[in-house]
Formats: sequence, structure tokens, C-alpha cells
Amino acid sequence: MSWTPLHAQIHRTIRARHLFDSNQRLLIAVSGGQDSLCLTKLLLDLQSKWRWYLGIAHCDHRWRYDSQANAQHVEKLAKNWDISFYLTTANQPIKSEAAARKWRYQTLSAIAQENNYNYIVTGHTKSDRAETLLYNLMRGTGADGLQALTWQRPLTDNIFLVRPLLEITRTQTGQFCQDFQLPVWEDSTNLDVKYARNRIRQELIPYLRENFNPQVESALAQTAEILQGEVEYLEQAADKLRQEASVNDALSLNRRILQKAPIALQRRVMRQLLQQILTCTPTFEHIEKLTALTTAPNRSQTDPFPGGAIAYVEGEWIRFQKKD
Repeated sequence: MSWTPLHAQIHRTIRARHLFDSNQRLLIAVSGGQDSLCLTKLLLDLQSKWRWYLGIAHCDHRWRYDSQANAQHVEKLAKNWDISFYLTTANQPIKSEAAARKWRYQTLSAIAQENNYNYIVTGHTKSDRAETLLYNLMRGTGADGLQALTWQRPLTDNIFLVRPLLEITRTQTGQFCQDFQLPVWEDSTNLDVKYARNRIRQELIPYLRENFNPQVESALAQTAEILQGEVEYLEQAADKLRQEASVNDALSLNRRILQKAPIALQRRVMRQLLQQILTCTPTFEHIEKLTALTTAPNRSQTDPFPGGAIAYVEGEWIRFQKKD
């Protein structure tokens, strides 16, 4: 094995960020593209130092005419590398990017659960992080959406999703695959600009790079990294405020306590509460509607939230009434 600067960087990143320890079972999500092949090769080469047990999982969305051949290509790679291989094929073609992503993570979690893997590892890069920030910014989001691609997050109580390549660009993974002559499967859907993320990748980022900042990917990824730390801090502060304001009733909040807190924390408390009550993700409008009750006159109430629940003011308290 030739030890490259990329090997050294990933080795350091895993150790410095405590992404996973020695002797862990890692399930690598492999599409066959350059990022996931680069990731697999790096983890395979580092395996002797960390004593990991590695597995490869492939999800066939049935989007493309060649998806079965793609799956067979990844299976052959796993065989050549002597790594356990797991394949799940969608019952029917999945329509949207969001639905595909949800199905993919559910599938990977199920494979990990059944086969005792502690970690699911994906090949998301610095370039993906920059694109996700732009994508969420244009859809309308707070800091949480802008830092959505984090180093690690829990998928279930005992399975973590880990992204070790967030400091590596797509250009670097491409070069690494060339250097080691890895057989990259070119996914034709990555070129289809009807998908918003592909338009960001192929049209917007190159435009920003050329006209505004040659290092735009790094700048955006750095912003996401800064926001990640700030979001963690704010969530902890909001948790503490909510505990103080709710006393013994999780669905009631003391307005006097909330009024002393900055608006950023008030909104986060309201969002946490709405996440418990609503079946859908709370929108900015839902959060603002609830936050307005902090200073509203007694007996004020909201119109119904999705699902029919309303919030109302009762003296010092904001209370929820669920639909019967």
C-alpha cells in the first residue's frame, strides 16, 4: 500500500474528531461513484492500523436502466476486496430525491441493525457540504439547515452515520481514484440537470467559482463547520431554557421565563415543542405563530396547527390543546 497525504489526513481526522474507535464494525455505503470508492479504499488501507471490520452496502433505487449492472459492479468490487456485501433493491422506482434519501437511510439502518454494524459511513465531501448549504439556503432555512451535513449524527439508538471526507473536495477524490486506478461507475443521473443538486453542482458552483471566489467550495464548507458548532451550542441552551419554562408540564411554557431569553432561544424552544406535537416538520410560520404568544394578551390563541392542535395564553402560561 502506498501511503498518500490523503491517507494521512483521513487517519488524523478520524482520530482528532473521534469519528470511530479501533475494532468497530463499519458499514460503507457504496454507490460505485468516485467519492464512495475513494472512501472504501482509504478505510481498507487504514484497516490494519484500526482493526475495523468492514462491510459494503449498495442501494439500488431502480432509477436507471443500468442500475442492476451498477449493483453487480459494486458486488464484484466487494468480492475483490474481500469485504462482506449487502444489496437492497427498491420494490419500485423511487420518484423524488427526498424520498430516495429517506429510503436509503432506512435501508442502511436496517442492514446495520441486522448485521451488528455500529457505524454507517458515507463518502460525502466538502463539495457536497457546499452544495447542501446552497440548496437549503435557497429553499429557506435557519442555521440548522445550512449545517445539515455534519461529521456524525445518530440514526438510531446504537447506529451512527459518519462522514469522514468532509474536508476533501470532489476534485481530490477524483484524483485519488485515478492514481489508484479504481473502476469508478459513472452514474448518468449525476448529469441530469432536472435535479436541483445537479444544477447547483454543474452550473451554480462553477459560476460562483469563476465570478466570485475561486475557493467558493471551501468557503461554504467552512461556514457550515462554524454553524455546526453554533447550532450545537444553541440547541443545548434551548434545552435548558425549555426545562426551566415547562416545569412539570412538557406541553406548557411559562411566558415570564421565555420573555427574558433572546428571540433565537425562544424560537428554538418553540420548534422543539412543535416537533413533539406535529407530525410534519415545523415551518418558520408555525414557529413565529407560537413565539408571538410569548407577549400576546391573555386568552390569545393560534389558529390550528397541522393535525388540529391549538396553542393559547392562560395568564403566565402558553398551553397546548390537542384535537380530540
